[in-house]
Amino acid sequence: MQKHYFVYILSNFSRTLYIGITSNLKKSVWEHKQKLVDGFTKKYNVTVLVYYEIFDDPLSAIEREKQLKKWSRKKKLVLITKMNPTFKDLNGDL
Repeated sequence: MQKHYFVYILSNFSRTLYIGITSNLKKSVWEHKQKLVDGFTKKYNVTVLVYYEIFDDPLSAIEREKQLKKWSRKKKLVLITKMNPTFKDLNGDL
């Protein structure tokens, strides 16, 4: 079975953004929603999955995560809005 890697963006009511990487998107989002991950997402209640990309290769996913983290906030918001204009929680689509 092919393993997949995900680069994802979480947000909250004030559109604070968090970019992460995982091999199990459903589990990672669940952990953020349950506040099991200490740090930024727990502190700022960043639990809404608003964007993700799928990769077959972990190095490609890591490279993409680093690229997105360097982007301006405006550029990140444009990327999210193209896929998810209403910032709907995509967790239910997984």
